[in-house]
Amino acid sequence: MVDNEKVEEIFLVLEDKLDKTVNVLKDEYAGIRAGRANPHILDKVQVEAYGGMSPLNQLGNISAADARCLVVSPWDKSLLKSIEKAILTANLGINPTNDGNVIRLVFPELTEERRKELVKQMKKLGEDAKVAARNNRRDAMEALKKMKTAKEISEDESRNLEQDVEKSVGKAMEEIDKSIAAKEKELLTV
Repeated sequence: MVDNEKVEEIFLVLEDKLDKTVNVLKDEYAGIRAGRANPHILDKVQVEAYGGMSPLNQLGNISAADARCLVVSPWDKSLLKSIEKAILTANLGINPTNDGNVIRLVFPELTEERRKELVKQMKKLGEDAKVAARNNRRDAMEALKKMKTAKEISEDESRNLEQDVEKSVGKAMEEIDKSIAAKEKELLTV
């Protein structure tokens, strides 16, 4: 590796962007329900409370009562209606039931058609992540090309660095493919 601060900066930025791309994909996948009650499906739900918007997971406990049921126990019972409204507004495909103390979310069994729809959605997210990784590769390669043109690195150094960029992006692509395969298996398992 060339002892050059600009080169180090290029690789730090590349690695950071690739890590973020993979992590965003995994977060998105956590929100796709696979027929089992997963508290992460409520991570993005915002509730109107105390004069502002707050994440649902900061207003109470969210637990899985069993494989098909989540229970939301708010710390402040006066928020039950707001939480119920926020869950309906989030359009998760689940109707909350409010018994005055807790909100229950019963997950219906996924139909074959719905599973295939979710797999399609999941693959699109995976493809978007791959596009982002390719864009990160392009940015790093352009930065290296500029350095070569400005004679800051030699032809050989440039070639070696470009191979290092390819290795980093290849690793991220493998990680993305593993995430896609794991989520697809989870979704299609009945």
